[in-house]
Amino acid sequence: MALQIRQVLVVLYFITFFSLFSSYNTLKLDPPSYKNYFEEVAAAGYDPQAYPSYFSTIEVGKFKDLMRPRTEVLSRQRLGITSTSTKTVNVDDFGATGDGINDTEAFEKAWKEACSSKGAVVLEVPEKKSYLLKPIRFSGPCKSDLTIQIYGTIEASNDRSDYKEDSRHWLIFDSVDNLLIEGGGNINGNGKIWWENSCKINKDLPCKDAPTSLTFYKSKNLIVRNLNIQDAQQIHVSFEKCTNVQASSLKVKAPGKSPNTDGIHITDTQNIQITNTVIGTGDDCISIVSGSQNVQAMDITCGPGHGISIGSLGSGNSKAYVSGVTVDGAKLTGTTNGVRIKTWQGGSGTASNIKFQNIEMYNVSNPIIIDQNYCDQDKPCKGQGSAVQVKNVVYNNIKGTSASEVAIKFDCSKSHHCQGIVLQNVNLQEQGDRNAKSICNNVKLSEGESVFPQCP
Repeated sequence: MALQIRQVLVVLYFITFFSLFSSYNTLKLDPPSYKNYFEEVAAAGYDPQAYPSYFSTIEVGKFKDLMRPRTEVLSRQRLGITSTSTKTVNVDDFGATGDGINDTEAFEKAWKEACSSKGAVVLEVPEKKSYLLKPIRFSGPCKSDLTIQIYGTIEASNDRSDYKEDSRHWLIFDSVDNLLIEGGGNINGNGKIWWENSCKINKDLPCKDAPTSLTFYKSKNLIVRNLNIQDAQQIHVSFEKCTNVQASSLKVKAPGKSPNTDGIHITDTQNIQITNTVIGTGDDCISIVSGSQNVQAMDITCGPGHGISIGSLGSGNSKAYVSGVTVDGAKLTGTTNGVRIKTWQGGSGTASNIKFQNIEMYNVSNPIIIDQNYCDQDKPCKGQGSAVQVKNVVYNNIKGTSASEVAIKFDCSKSHHCQGIVLQNVNLQEQGDRNAKSICNNVKLSEGESVFPQCP
C-alpha cells in the first residue's frame, strides 16, 4: 500500500511541475501576435497542430493514479517531517570507510539491504568523506520507497583495468522506479586518465569506449536533484529508456577540452524535465538522441561546451525519431554551438515539433544551426540520398552575440528539405557589433518580426 501511495505522489509532483511550466510559457509569450503569426507561417509548412499537449501521449488516468503520494512525501521532506517508520541505511554501517580505500563491497551490501526492505528507506552517504568505488550496478526492482541522500563525495576508481567487465558504465541504476536522489554531495568520475587516452586527444591511439559516470536505465518516476557531478570519464549523466524524469538543481562540470564529456544525455526517454541546472563540459551541455519524446529544458546555464544539441541522428543509415522538445530559458556563454540539430546523411526518420525560446547567447559560435551533413569522422562522409526529416522547429526570442560570422546556418538535406522552420524575435550580432550573416540551404522558412540576420 505504501508503495502505491508513493507512486501516486510521484505522478502528482510531475503534473504540478508541468502545470507551472505551462503557465510560465503563457506569461512569457504574446498571444495576440502569435495567433496572427502562425496564420501567416502556415504557408511555410509549419503546422501549429503538430504541437500536442505535453500530456496527450500519456494516459491521464494512470498518470494521476501514480502521482499523489510522492508529492505528499516530498512536501513532508521539505518541511523536515520524517515518518517514524522510515528506515535509514548508512553505508558506513556496512563497512564503508570513506578514506580513499575501495568501498564498493560496502555500497553493494548497503544497496541490497535498502532495496530489499519494505516501506520508506533512506540510503545515506555521509558528509565530509570521500568513498572510492569501482563500477557498480544498483539493480531493481526494489521493494522499498527509496531515497538516496548523497552528502559526501563518491569518487571513481581511476584504474582502467577495473572497467574490463563493463567499459561503458561506472554507476548505473537499472530498473529502479520511484527513486529520489539528492543531498548536495559530489559525484567525481576521475576522468583525467580516460581523457589522456582518448583518440580525440592523442590521434595515435585507437578509439575506445569510456564509462558514463551516472546512468539511469529502464527506470520510471525519477527525481534527481541538488547534486554536483564532475570530471566524468565520458558522459556525466545519461537517462536511457526512462519515463517521467525530473532533473533539477544539478551542477555538472569538466574542463572545456575534456573529450566526449556530455553533461546530460537523453536517449529513448519520454517525459523528462531538466531545470535550474548549470553545465560546463567538453561536449554538449545537453544531448537529445533517438527515441526521446516530450523533453523540456528550462533555466539552463551552458558553457563551456558544444551547446544544446538534438542529435546526432541517423548515423550508420539508422532510423531516428525525436519529437516534442522545448528549450525555454537558457544562457550560453563561449560555446562552440548554440542550439543545434545535427543529422548524418543516409539516415531516416524525423526530428519534429521543437521549440527554442527565451535564450541568451554570449560569444557563441554557430548560435543557431541545423546541420544535416554532420560528419564526425576522420574520412569525408559519402553523399547519400536519404536523410532524417527535420520539421516544425520554432526559434523565438533569441538574442546575443556570435563568435562566428555566420550566426544562423540551415544546412539542410537536398533530398529532404527542412520544413516549417520559424524565426521570430531573433537578434544575433557578431562579437564586436559587426553584422553577422545567415546561410540557408534547402529550408522552407518563415521569418517573423525583428529577425536578424535574415536569410538571403
